[in-house]
Amino acid sequence: MAKLTADALRDMYLKFFESKGHTIISGASVIPENDPTVLFTTAGMHPLVPYLLGEKHPAGTRLTDVQKCVRTGDIDAVGDSAHLTFFEMLGNWSLGDYFKREAIAWSFEFLTQKLGFRPEQISVTVFAGEEGIPRDDEAIAYWKAQGIPEDHIYPKGREDNWWGPAGVTGPCGPDTEMFVDTGKEPCGPDCSPGCGCGKYIEIWNDVFMQYNKTAEGTYEPLAQHNVDTGMGVERTICMINGYKTVYESELFLPLLEKIRELTTHELSEEKRIKAERIIADHMRTATIILGDPKGGVKPGNVGANYVLRRLIRRAVRYAMDLGLPSGFTATMADIVIGTYENFYPELREKRELIVSELTAEESRFAKTLTQGRHEFEKVAEVMAQHGQTQISGKTAFKLYDTYGFPLELTQELAAERGMTVDTEGFAKAEAKHKEASKQGEGVFKGGLADHSEQTTRLHTATHLLHKALKIVLGDHVNQKGSNITAERLRFDFSHPEKMTKEQLEQVEDLVNEQIARALPIVCETMPIEAAKAAGATALFTAKYGEQVKVYTMGDFSKEVCGGPHAQNTSELVAFKILKEESSSAGVRRIKAIIGEPALEKRKAIGK
Repeated sequence: MAKLTADALRDMYLKFFESKGHTIISGASVIPENDPTVLFTTAGMHPLVPYLLGEKHPAGTRLTDVQKCVRTGDIDAVGDSAHLTFFEMLGNWSLGDYFKREAIAWSFEFLTQKLGFRPEQISVTVFAGEEGIPRDDEAIAYWKAQGIPEDHIYPKGREDNWWGPAGVTGPCGPDTEMFVDTGKEPCGPDCSPGCGCGKYIEIWNDVFMQYNKTAEGTYEPLAQHNVDTGMGVERTICMINGYKTVYESELFLPLLEKIRELTTHELSEEKRIKAERIIADHMRTATIILGDPKGGVKPGNVGANYVLRRLIRRAVRYAMDLGLPSGFTATMADIVIGTYENFYPELREKRELIVSELTAEESRFAKTLTQGRHEFEKVAEVMAQHGQTQISGKTAFKLYDTYGFPLELTQELAAERGMTVDTEGFAKAEAKHKEASKQGEGVFKGGLADHSEQTTRLHTATHLLHKALKIVLGDHVNQKGSNITAERLRFDFSHPEKMTKEQLEQVEDLVNEQIARALPIVCETMPIEAAKAAGATALFTAKYGEQVKVYTMGDFSKEVCGGPHAQNTSELVAFKILKEESSSAGVRRIKAIIGEPALEKRKAIGK
């Protein structure tokens, strides 16, 4: 029997749900739009947040797509059989349309009739009931109606089968997860789906948003019930083809084969396999990020830029262990592009940028490692002068975090000088750093970003700012990213040099003029081709014929955007730029505020 490929799975999934009345929509950028909670798009539902909250989607109430996702919270687990930093999520959504009965029936139909899993291979978990919320007997009944026996249905608590809310309040609800039995022996009498022993592998998750958690801590039924599902491409083709690891599929084999061909150093099998997988995973993710249509993320020291830098440098460090030649990152990128270009043609279009950024970062890191060696020598010399024989964990971690020195290398160099390393102290310093990194990366378990009135107005201000920048600086200006909190907006845009004081004043005045004009903000739904013809600004990643929303602000701004937006520019009150700075090479960043605080600051300077 022929192996199921990623291309075939994507096509099969989308066509299946299209046959169930779903509209196929484009996956969004891997760089989230106006969401301060995360650095990257981490789930299929992430870009659909406004519509899950009740806004009308231009494609209707039944949607399906393939979404590129990046999650680096478990980066240190990469190298095992299943953890990845980039994955593709297949999803289908009901926005106030169908609910549990249809979602469960279609999930079962796809798993058994399309993917060919035997019904007896499938086990499911459901919400067991907690905090005054009853057990999800509806889901249990619908699974039984599909022929799933009771001993294959496992009720579990909130930790396993509950989604949300993202914050203190908001939409939330039970979910049901589907697992495939691998045939392994159970780990014990309590072995069940989700226990982590490897007998059961999760393949799909259906989330049922049916409650709203209030500020008082009570759960009220939601007026609009939504279904949000997710199936990982890599994990599914691993399971359906009987692979032991996700690295055996056509998504990774070409990368691994090339790595083995280029390897010149002998390592133990365990270390070699781990290094190969880390290089393959990280280079795949870095290529996808650099090749994203939205762009704007390049190796750097802050936020998403730092995550990208860490991925590249971690891959380079393990490449050195294997003895891969300089410039290997370009070779890896070409393989990734060749694997994905049919489904993501933007990767081929951005090949030159991808390769230049990877090779530049590879070169920078080689220099950094040399600096790290000098730093080690200085530390060792001072210690020898004072008769010290153990390098502190804090110093060893600094060498690792700042210069890319792995602990093993520090230990080897130390041993040559009759010294040891405080590995326990290193572990503590690393744990402290990981915790800080996780907080910086943001936590998004399908969470909903802040869509308050203030953030909606700040989002509206980014449209006015974008247009004003184009007028003052030129049409080369394009949005490269944005981040909005309740207090301020941050807007990244393409521009080769620092803006002058005069240019900043012109931009700020232009935006304030539009606010003073009290322009109505009109939303229209139209095909992407019509939006282009109407002169709307957008990253045109939508598919041919796809319906999009176009927001027009008087005669000033016209942009394709998912929303939400204010009704009139006057709601913004005033606009004030706080700072203009570099974000990365060729990309500038503006931070600004609106409302009364902006008005006060402008009055203070006589505006």
